[in-house]
Amino acid sequence: MDQDVIALTRALLGFNTINPPGDEVECLSWLASFLSDTGFEVKLHDFGERRCNLIATLAGSAAGKPLAFTGHLDTVPLGNAKWKFDPFAGEIADGKLYGRGSSDMKAAIAAFIVACIHRQEVIAQSSGVMLILTGGEETGCDGARAMINDPNLTLAQPGALIVGEPTDNYPMVGHKGALWLRCATHGKTAHGAMPELGINAIYLAADAIGKIRHFDPGPPHPLMKKPTLNVGTFQGGLNINSVPDKASFDVDMRTDPTLTHATLKSRLQQHLSDVVTINTLVDLPAVLTERQNPWVQRVFAHCQPLHETPVEAKIVPYFTDAALLVDALGNPPCLILGPGEPSMAHQTDEYCRVSRLEESVGLYQQIIEDYYLLIEHGAL
Repeated sequence: MDQDVIALTRALLGFNTINPPGDEVECLSWLASFLSDTGFEVKLHDFGERRCNLIATLAGSAAGKPLAFTGHLDTVPLGNAKWKFDPFAGEIADGKLYGRGSSDMKAAIAAFIVACIHRQEVIAQSSGVMLILTGGEETGCDGARAMINDPNLTLAQPGALIVGEPTDNYPMVGHKGALWLRCATHGKTAHGAMPELGINAIYLAADAIGKIRHFDPGPPHPLMKKPTLNVGTFQGGLNINSVPDKASFDVDMRTDPTLTHATLKSRLQQHLSDVVTINTLVDLPAVLTERQNPWVQRVFAHCQPLHETPVEAKIVPYFTDAALLVDALGNPPCLILGPGEPSMAHQTDEYCRVSRLEESVGLYQQIIEDYYLLIEHGAL
């Protein structure tokens, strides 16, 4: 058992970084000290009260762009179901490391940090490594957005980016975009006993929801398949004996790189008419890297021995910080690759398999070594 990565994962799991409210500062401050002690140059970036990101670098002596890893430290709430295992203790049972954020995605962060430490000499002779650790990802990439919008913060342009989200150590070439919209209707209030004097905003919203079921976001994508639309929430009315003068519902659209979100929003507005007011809640573009990229092909080759079937170009169903970071970092090739169990994200008694966690350390080390060989041979 790789005690280094187990110990670091358990240390990270010990911090309560549930979002909301987030509160990543204690965890990332501890991690900043840990990284500084192991040779990283570290910068903490605040984006709110007790909210922060962390950027850490290991400089290299060779020319070329650094290799970047990214991950988020915030986690989702525990849920209402009772946990069998303490969500902050990092208990190990039957080869599984339990805790909120174990798969999504503190284990991956521990793994790529340990891999960098183990390959520090290789990195020092190369073009370096950059770690981008964020808060606020679970609520729409808040930390990443604050970081790239900060005029006082300059991020280096890496040659490749790995997002350590849970993929069971299977390399994923991208993810769908996310467009979350709030659709509101406005009516006129009146006494519930005299509804003819008012305009019922809930009825207007119900009509709009009926229309939205027939809205087609776009054709199927070769890899990402059909874009999707879902009405996830509905709010309306203040009391039973009044005609409601306001109602709203939230729409979640998942898109592919061929769809422009501004155009989608405009089309939806035309489809629903000006009876509905539409405001954007979250706007995250799709991410997709070409399988034929030389670095991607090498990573696929390293991952192949870990899987029984041929490694193919696939995407994950969820969004990641890459939605914002890829463009901000100069559009490097990007892969989503982490040891976590995809099915365990956001689940009660969340766990990461210890075997996958240990495996990922070796995998990341291979990727680090191979990246710099590609740099030396001019392939990147």
